[in-house]
Amino acid sequence: MLSKEKLARINQLAKKSKSTGLTTAEAKEQSKLRGEYLQSLRASMRQTIENTRVFDTNGDEVTPMKLRKIQQNKGLH
Repeated sequence: MLSKEKLARINQLAKKSKSTGLTTAEAKEQSKLRGEYLQSLRASMRQTIENTRVFDTNGDEVTPMKLRKIQQNKGLH
C-alpha cells in the first residue's frame, strides 16, 4: 500500500483540482500518484484472490482450476 504521505498528497491534489484547478506539473504529479495507487491496489487484490480457497456447502473445494494452478505454482496451498 502507498505511504500515508502519498495518500494525503493525492487527496490534497483532488481537493485543489475541484476548487481552483491544477497546474500542469501538479496534474502530472496527480496522474503519477494515481497510477502508483492503482498498481498497489491491483497487487493487493491479486494477492488476496490468489490466497483464497472456495468451498461449497458440503465442504468440497470448488476453487476454479485456473486459480488452483496459480496457487500450486506459487506453493500456496
